[in-house]
Amino acid sequence: MAGAGGMCVVLVVASGAAWESRALSALSDHPDTVLFKRCVDVADLLATARTGQADVAVVAADLPGLDQRAVDDLAQHGVRVVGVAAEPDRARAARIGIATVLPTDRADEIADLVAGLPADPTQPSPPLDTPLDLPVRGAVEPGHEAGEEAGGGPVGRVVAVWGAGGAPGRTTLACGLAGELARRGLTTLLVDADPHGGAVAQQLGVLDEVSGLLAAARLVGAGTLDERLVTAQRRLSDHLRVMTGLPRPDRWAELRPGTLTAIVERARHDGQVVIDTGFSLEPDAGDVTGRPERNGLTREAVEIADEVVLVGSADPVGLARLARALTDLHEQVPDPRVRVVVNRMRPTLGWREADVMTMLAGFGAHLDVHFLPDDQAAVDRALVAGRLLVESGDGALTRAIARVLDAMAGAR
Repeated sequence: MAGAGGMCVVLVVASGAAWESRALSALSDHPDTVLFKRCVDVADLLATARTGQADVAVVAADLPGLDQRAVDDLAQHGVRVVGVAAEPDRARAARIGIATVLPTDRADEIADLVAGLPADPTQPSPPLDTPLDLPVRGAVEPGHEAGEEAGGGPVGRVVAVWGAGGAPGRTTLACGLAGELARRGLTTLLVDADPHGGAVAQQLGVLDEVSGLLAAARLVGAGTLDERLVTAQRRLSDHLRVMTGLPRPDRWAELRPGTLTAIVERARHDGQVVIDTGFSLEPDAGDVTGRPERNGLTREAVEIADEVVLVGSADPVGLARLARALTDLHEQVPDPRVRVVVNRMRPTLGWREADVMTMLAGFGAHLDVHFLPDDQAAVDRALVAGRLLVESGDGALTRAIARVLDAMAGAR
């Protein structure tokens, strides 16, 4: 990899690691590398990288403060990152986005490696005697389909509960589905990913003000999600855990693109995942600040889901919104597996289920449509007690939600 004048300009930050002197010597002596600066810490590294004078940063993979955000920041300023790591730290390096890692006992080969990096960062690094490249985060191992563990074992199903604005019952249905899965003995994680202010914690009587979603996002950035995911969850029963949402709606900007995907892909290895989403898929208009998009979190949820449960209320306004939402979903996700749930169906509306089915048939002849009865008394009992619907006794609504899950299981 050549910078200006055919030389590769290198930054090093190792905080006095045992291999540092060998790496510095190798970089100083190599004809195609220029050691620009020995940085003190990550802050110094980022500040120097922003000057636009460096091509590569050689970093200790266990460096305090080195996380996904820092690696992404370096990439945005055109600086490739090469890690030097002992064996236990190599997996963490890959999780925070460092694709090329050199073992510490081979630090004197760092100059050859850096000089041989391709100019295109998407191209693989040249191999030395043993493989140096680790999988980039989000990659699927060769020979394995997405959604399988490396050992070929099954992973949990991801269900995103989505619906247009107007309070159609997204949170009630997401909690109901998660509770029913847990009642059937399936380990389940309920994730509140509503960027406009989720209500899962309040609905389930969880008073802890710590946001599980933000805690998990920090673990993703630090590369420690695999080991510490359980610390971002709240245990509700033997089979059900909840990841609480944003404590305030204005904190959505702390969730970088890809964060929810990383959390869910890790969580599905432990069991089923139900995501309570926001109401809008519309891209943010006119935002040139570089911040994440607020509705990007909802779009990410429906994109990573194995199945989207689209919920709308049974009244005329709710059904009109539901029809538009179906169109929006198909524009966002090619060929989504979608299951429509019409909520609060009641005889006083003056139409039958067959009438609603006829109206929705124009959006797909084989559309799966389910109906939930208007059982406000059962919802109120659960809400006031801070309990799941399945904990509040058997009822028409609980049985209807169970039938939705039965249909999902039969379609797998």
